[in-house]
Amino acid sequence: MELRVLNYFLMVAREENITKAAQLLHVTQPTLSRQLMQLEEELGVKLFQRSNHSITLTEEGMLLRRRAQELISLAEKTKRDLMQKEAELTGEISIGCGELQSVDFLAKLLARFQATHPLVQMSIFSGNADSIKERIENGLLDMGLVPEPVDMTKYAFLHVPQKEIWGVLVHKDSEFAGKQSVSPSDLLHVPLMISDRDLVQGFIANWFGVNFDDLHIVCRYNLLYNAAIMVRNKIGAAVCIKLDCSYDDTCFLPFSPPVESGSVLVWKKDQMTSPTTAAFLEYSQKCVRDISINTI
Repeated sequence: MELRVLNYFLMVAREENITKAAQLLHVTQPTLSRQLMQLEEELGVKLFQRSNHSITLTEEGMLLRRRAQELISLAEKTKRDLMQKEAELTGEISIGCGELQSVDFLAKLLARFQATHPLVQMSIFSGNADSIKERIENGLLDMGLVPEPVDMTKYAFLHVPQKEIWGVLVHKDSEFAGKQSVSPSDLLHVPLMISDRDLVQGFIANWFGVNFDDLHIVCRYNLLYNAAIMVRNKIGAAVCIKLDCSYDDTCFLPFSPPVESGSVLVWKKDQMTSPTTAAFLEYSQKCVRDISINTI
């Protein structure tokens, strides 16, 4: 498969019209149709359902669209990395971030690094630990800032000094509003929303002192914003970490006894990185070794 043909495929998938896609690509319609048929022959599958007025993806076509988008993104990122000048650092550092207090620490590192290397650009992807790790594996991210607990078997990592405080996000009119904290006994029979990550579920169940299946779970989520909307509509309390933001009609209560967790900056072990990415990782490691979070 050629990248040029994958670009053709993605344009047709987006426009759902051969004529319009050909115009946007500045190729003739017969040329584009021939390229698509050759791609189907090469892969041995039917990628499109064709009608008189439109062209839509088959299930195999939808799978190829996801893979093609990743391949095109990886090719563009590789090109940017290879075009870096030797005299000064340029290019892009792509970083995945969870919803964490420690993103503030990462932002300080990035600001200091970019002040020294102003031609460096940043690309920030927001997601949970699983989606970030998947994009690192596929070469779409250079590194990721993810919350513990996390399986780091495949990764080199750097512990971030800032800690995450665990608790629950509750509706302002709930029975817990006005309390300073909540205990396991307070929440055992409360409808709860909790992270869909298995490691986090085990981590929280240990704090409760019960089997996870004994908790009253009404919803699983991957990022907090949508869970906060559910809390606002009184579906339940969201088990989460404290963030530097507020959501209407909700309040955050820390756990008692307190629960804290760390975050780690991870990247693939034994993998060649661009000079810019390598320089940023070296800078980050030095900062964590030599200065505290309060003096960055």
